[in-house]
Amino acid sequence: MIYLRSIVRENGTADEDVYPYTVPVIAALERLDFVSPVTFFAGENGTGKSTLLEAIASGANSISVRGDDRQTEETLRHASLLAGNMRFQWVRRTRRGFFLRAEDFFDYTKRMSGLVGEMSDFAADFERRLDGYSLDLARGAVLGQQQALVERYGEDLNTRSHGESFLQFFAARFVSPGLYLLDEPDTALSPQSVLALLAMLKSMVADGSQFIIATHSAMLMAFPGATIYSFDSAPIRQVEYQDVEQIGLMRLFLQDPEAFLRRL
Repeated sequence: MIYLRSIVRENGTADEDVYPYTVPVIAALERLDFVSPVTFFAGENGTGKSTLLEAIASGANSISVRGDDRQTEETLRHASLLAGNMRFQWVRRTRRGFFLRAEDFFDYTKRMSGLVGEMSDFAADFERRLDGYSLDLARGAVLGQQQALVERYGEDLNTRSHGESFLQFFAARFVSPGLYLLDEPDTALSPQSVLALLAMLKSMVADGSQFIIATHSAMLMAFPGATIYSFDSAPIRQVEYQDVEQIGLMRLFLQDPEAFLRRL
């Protein structure tokens, strides 16, 4: 399922000397089409992948995992300005799905773990102040909320590896159908965990979801039928999997790692 069909840059509505318009691919951007359920943004750090993804999240009014207001959150200010100068063309709008940046996920897990702890504190406070039916009612309500959080996210996300926490989060929050905007979701994942994420994507796409993902992962970009846009030069261009620069470099390195290491 395709929800967001394309983004179109509006002409004459931005200060070209101000970031992010100083980024070559952003300056050259006129239109970007989403023609398959999974689209990857590929390219080196600093090429504009995350900035454009953040702008799409802002313009699509996607739910942020971090929970901040995208209009006031400082790290998204430039992306919001860019979104204001783009026109979004939809097949069908949806509010299902979310926007995830890897750095925001760790703040999120801390909040969830803290919330589970707060529920226990509330229950203990009720036991000190209430009795009888009032105690049963209040304590049951708060412990029921705590149990729902534990069942969805696990006992304590902070005690797990980052990769385990990512996968637990995706398993809990991926609900089809929806539009999911993911910025480097493979950051904390081992190769085996990336395969698990690919399996989730396959299931979600089969159920009608759309994904736009910024990534460096050669394994993730191998998703069948995905569109890959390269940000390594302006303008943004669609490339085949075997033509992604980072994948070519990795292939050469794996063929003869000693030859590369001798040149360092």
